[in-house]
Amino acid sequence: PEEPDEYGYVHLTDTGQCFPLYWYEKLAAEPKPVSDMFAAPEEPDEYGYVRRDGITDWALEVFQSAYKDATIGKVDIFWYVYGVLHSPIYRETYAADLKKMLPRIPKLAGFRAFAEAGRALADLHINYESVEPYPGLTETITGDREDPDVYRVTKMRFPGTGAKADKSTVIYNSRITVSGIPLEAHRYQLGSRSAIEWIIDRYQIRTDKPSGIVNDPNDWATEHDQPRYILDLLQRIVTVSMRTMTIVDALPDLTMVEEPGR
Repeated sequence: PEEPDEYGYVHLTDTGQCFPLYWYEKLAAEPKPVSDMFAAPEEPDEYGYVRRDGITDWALEVFQSAYKDATIGKVDIFWYVYGVLHSPIYRETYAADLKKMLPRIPKLAGFRAFAEAGRALADLHINYESVEPYPGLTETITGDREDPDVYRVTKMRFPGTGAKADKSTVIYNSRITVSGIPLEAHRYQLGSRSAIEWIIDRYQIRTDKPSGIVNDPNDWATEHDQPRYILDLLQRIVTVSMRTMTIVDALPDLTMVEEPGR
């Protein structure tokens, strides 16, 4: 299992796996092998790295052949994969395999629909800090709204506990309550919990016992003169969750593409 750092986060540099659209390789100082002498020279960036495609030429050929579409590009495949991995039917159908091995990506009918959905989801998930806070929420604030201390968070929570917790409301702190959260928003899961619950868990004051270091999420808001940052982020994640499920619910069914000779 991955070991979190003192703030509870896990890094993916040397102990985890990620599959990016591009990756970067340090350009070797040695001359090219004879077989590559006539290849076009590679132009490194200012740090001496060359960008490589995460999607291989072989994968591109496989997809173009399967769909009989030469216009499919590597970026399209990348977004297609992101779309497929969000399919509830895919996740349920291959749940046992996904727990023990890397996901296998099928070639499904509706390539463009999955790719467009994947692109829309990625844009939403990357730019989550810039979406509008969910408009249906109600803020109840006691105190001076102009006082930055009013927006300081210690640990957010739902009213009630366990099965009786009211997940339509978040007690942000002793002076602020956010209500009107659609229960539908909790369908968007990050692992075993909703994205809203992830925010509640991560944005709290923690003290690392061995070092005594305090991780205070309010520090960033203070340093950037954005006292409402965490409160607005909570409401933005409701928007992200609702829009995500709208896209996910519209994904096509799992219908395999018929390939000649198979």
